[in-house]
Amino acid sequence: MIRVSDLRKVYVAGKIKVEALRGISFMIAPKEFLAIMGPSGSGKSTLMNVLGCLDRPSNGSYQLEGVEASQMDDNQLASLRNRKIGFVFQNYNLLPRMNALKNAELPLVYSGVSRQERRKRATAALEAVGLTGRIEHRPNELSGGEQQRVAIARALVNHPSLILADEPTGNLDSQAGEEILALFRRLNEGGVTIVLVTHDPSIGAKTQRVLHLRDGLLVSDERRGA
Repeated sequence: MIRVSDLRKVYVAGKIKVEALRGISFMIAPKEFLAIMGPSGSGKSTLMNVLGCLDRPSNGSYQLEGVEASQMDDNQLASLRNRKIGFVFQNYNLLPRMNALKNAELPLVYSGVSRQERRKRATAALEAVGLTGRIEHRPNELSGGEQQRVAIARALVNHPSLILADEPTGNLDSQAGEEILALFRRLNEGGVTIVLVTHDPSIGAKTQRVLHLRDGLLVSDERRGA
């Protein structure tokens, strides 16, 4: 699914160079459910951006389903991102004036999918995350957990093979967080590869595998039963 080899990312600001990633290598098999963990400044957000085709590495290789992404231009990365990857963010990133259905449809709008097909697929995605009766509600009419479910439905509408979730339970209470994790587990059991970025060890403990980063290096790769 994912092959990362000697991945490096250097940010340059004037005469200052910051090595955010310093030669990371690992593989992720299809249908894995794993967490990327590390303290602030460890490189986990930079790694997430590279895995999500939002940024390119300075050196090294990143292959997604056999496609070398590290040398792609912006348009090629956008196309790969739209076809293969779904994103879930801590702050949901929903448009406040749109209801749940319209928010879930957004990736399909950018893909040029017809209105009828958009509605069908977005409705199915919202049903899959347990929001059948809430599709006409706007974000301010939904709880935090429900808003995150809308965000997950939006990530699902293009049928991605990979979901990247950045602190997806960070703004939720413990019960809502547990419900979101249970939803991710069901999606994973349905065949979706899921990568979570989190600082919370209790979240990492509920995944099958944890990659620990520190100072831009991969310091441990811990596998466990989910």
